[in-house]
Amino acid sequence: MDYKSAGLSDSEYERINELLEREPNSLEIQLIGVMWSEHCSYKSTKRLLKTYPSTGRYVLQGQGENAGVVDVGEGWGLAFKVESHNHPSAVAPFQGAATGVGGIIRDIIAMGARPTASMDGLFFGDPSLKKTENLSKGIVEGIGAYGNAVGVPVVGGKTFYSPCYTDNPLVNAFCAGFVRLDKMASSQTAKSGDFAVLLGSKTGRDGIAGASFASRELDEDSKASKPQIQIGDPFEEKLLIECCLDLLDKDLIASMQDMGAAGILSSSSEIAHKSGCGIDINVEMIPLREKGMEPWEIFLSESQERMLLIVEKDKLDPVFALAAHYGLDCAVIGNMTDSGRYRVYDRGELIADLPTSILGNAPEAVWPSAAPDDSGSGSADRAALASKDPESDLLSLISCHNGRSKHWIWEQYDSMVQLHTIEGPGSPVAAVEVPDTKRACLLTMEAEPYKCRTDPYIGASETMALSLRGLWVAGAEVLGMTNCLNFASPEVPEKFYELEQSIKGLADTCRDLDCPVVSGNVSLYNETASGQIYPTPLVVTAGLVKDRDSRLPSGKASSGDSLYIVGGPCGSLGASRYQVMKEGGPKGVTVLPDHDNEKAFRERALMTAENGAASSGRAVAGGGLAIALANEVLASGCGLSVKTDISVPPEEILFSEGGARAVYAVPAEKEKGFEKIWKGFPCIKAGTFGGTVYEWQDMFRIDIARLKKAFMEGSC
Repeated sequence: MDYKSAGLSDSEYERINELLEREPNSLEIQLIGVMWSEHCSYKSTKRLLKTYPSTGRYVLQGQGENAGVVDVGEGWGLAFKVESHNHPSAVAPFQGAATGVGGIIRDIIAMGARPTASMDGLFFGDPSLKKTENLSKGIVEGIGAYGNAVGVPVVGGKTFYSPCYTDNPLVNAFCAGFVRLDKMASSQTAKSGDFAVLLGSKTGRDGIAGASFASRELDEDSKASKPQIQIGDPFEEKLLIECCLDLLDKDLIASMQDMGAAGILSSSSEIAHKSGCGIDINVEMIPLREKGMEPWEIFLSESQERMLLIVEKDKLDPVFALAAHYGLDCAVIGNMTDSGRYRVYDRGELIADLPTSILGNAPEAVWPSAAPDDSGSGSADRAALASKDPESDLLSLISCHNGRSKHWIWEQYDSMVQLHTIEGPGSPVAAVEVPDTKRACLLTMEAEPYKCRTDPYIGASETMALSLRGLWVAGAEVLGMTNCLNFASPEVPEKFYELEQSIKGLADTCRDLDCPVVSGNVSLYNETASGQIYPTPLVVTAGLVKDRDSRLPSGKASSGDSLYIVGGPCGSLGASRYQVMKEGGPKGVTVLPDHDNEKAFRERALMTAENGAASSGRAVAGGGLAIALANEVLASGCGLSVKTDISVPPEEILFSEGGARAVYAVPAEKEKGFEKIWKGFPCIKAGTFGGTVYEWQDMFRIDIARLKKAFMEGSC
């Protein structure tokens, strides 16, 4: 094969010749080309990702494994990760999304954890278009069909609409699972003499070269790429989950790796490289689903529901017996060596011989960076933003696709299977039980594409801070974060700048606010002939409450409770949902989080939950204060009368975003204690819950029934 057809540049091919001291053969070119693809190697971002803080008091396993693991106490760890399946979902929405769910579940299994909770970040295009309707319908159905069948509950997510995603929707799949600390698995513990065992489905032609497909922009010929989309079988995945966990429980596995992008090639070369070993693979021993497959097809196939196990010789028989018990195919396909080489044999003939270091160490790609001239950071039009009818503006915001209920999505998902879900979809903070304890893990998923479009550093920083605020208000101590970086081509200087600045914003905020980054994913080349997506870093942050009864919920305001607004009433209208609604696209810059202020907010929010000083609380997020309160009214079914003496334009107090702000419902008998906790921090008593109306002094008065209709049906 020609090296350029394998995605290699002239300089990369020259480097390969230097390292090998010879020219690679056709199969070797294909193997290196895939492992040096952006999707597998992270060659454009790995130096940037090193700037993330990766250690912390709870971190047991950071970046470099199938998933991160944090200590949640009493002998349990939480394994979690988020990953993209964007390109496949754009071409084949149902299967693309379904196999994205399957892939992230296997990452969690590979750490020895039972998958217990999933979330999905979905970014769709112009909602008025039939194309968006078809893509979103297929993607949601794919997620539901796979997740429901495999038995992993969907506990939350993020759904966002913007025309920039019309031809390039994003599907970011998250999964978390609990593992006993003495049963954790690793992909770095293989030893020379161990055997490589393929467990699960037979290998077919589906998904061949999927990693290379995901490493370039989508074009008009993408429909022809449907053979590169994997086909999932959730029932096989369920058997795979149970079999792998059973094998681990019986201490029969030395090391384990999911077969995702680049299939057998990636999983086997990664285990060898990370374990400091070599590996010999016999291609004729790999169980095939189709006849006549070439070696390169076998190695690059991304057939689903497969795991690579590394097994000691004296444990092979019980491994095969257990696989047979679950009805799964199982085959020895090779063995670990001390050669440091990746060797492929076909009926005794050596057909590829490479140092494992070549496959695992792609050279970094260095791209120029330049701030864009059209970032949209110019000031928003103040006259255009004036709210002449606050009631109409509020109803428009809460009924638009980004503001309304996503019940049509999460009602297709099973959120209670396994019976560990405490708080599921529809809540700003998901919560799941830690098995056999009183503890709970809390999860938030956030993304702020509008803000990242106008200033990627500030936007990413606000995204991270927003995910933390939700956990703090709920009373959770932060454990760690995983992120999915969705960007356009890094080869364009302005787009690489967006990527670079977003990572810097996340890294600085995580470092200053004590949140280690334990895992993640990078998805580049999210663009088509019609344009590029907005910079879209998505983060999922995990937190812990040691007594789940101490968790402060949202949506629990009661009649007679007082409303308290903490953190100041106003943020910024720049790149807010309100600003975009008024002007048609993001303009202006939001507030850069003040990390000292965030820490002061954190201390008081945690104390509020710990002391039970409020009945309900939520961080102010998209849509601003008026939307946060509307969501509390709708969730609690309790009306609210707001009165403030702040002399600012209506749009500033109602719809501005950003900053460490939250709203609380506080019973009368707890007001003194609440005010004592928040002393020294902006805090105002601003109203009373009760009745059947949501009203704000001199600005609007809306019946809850009308508000609910707008929220649920998108109808004012």
